[in-house]
Order: sequence, then C-alpha cells, then structure tokens
Amino acid sequence: MADQRSERATGPTRARKKTAPSKGPEHAARAACQSLEGLIGHPAEGVSAVRRSDDDGWCVVVDVLEVPRIPDTTSLLASYEVQLDRSGELQEYRRVRRYRRGAADE
Repeated sequence: MADQRSERATGPTRARKKTAPSKGPEHAARAACQSLEGLIGHPAEGVSAVRRSDDDGWCVVVDVLEVPRIPDTTSLLASYEVQLDRSGELQEYRRVRRYRRGAADE
C-alpha cells in the first residue's frame, strides 16, 4: 500500500515535461555585471534595477565605481543601462548617470 501511495505521488511529476530552467533576473544581473566590467574596466558596485525589455531580453542598471577617492564618500560612481538578449548576451550599454557616492538621490 505504501508503494502505491509513493507511485501516485511521483507519477504526475514524471509525466510532466521537463523544460530547461529559464534564465531569470538573477542570471541577467550577474551577466550584465560581468560583461560591463570586462568592457569598461571598472568594478561593479551592484545592480539597482532589472526589468524585462520589449524583445524578451533584459534591461539591467549596473552601478559602477569609476573614480575611487579617499574618503570613500567622495568616490565617483556611475549607473549604466545594460541591454541583454534573452540568452544573457550583451547587446548594448550606456552611461545614464554619474554621481558622488555620498550624494543623495534627487
């Protein structure tokens, strides 16, 4: 009887069609950071936005340390908008903002 229950519990799972795992926002964020760092030669500080683009790819805003200074609050950072296709390959990027680390958003 226990065998029948376990077969029923796993039966529908086996019948489901296995699909490749989709590349979600986490993958897009990592891919955007790595690609951008390689192109511009500045370290990524983090990701401030990830959204789906119209062509089923991703638009990721990556914050980058462009000019390190002492004290750290005076360092210059920049936000780059990175466009990725659906497989996570970089299509284009552009700097959309440059700011001091200690500056508040307007």
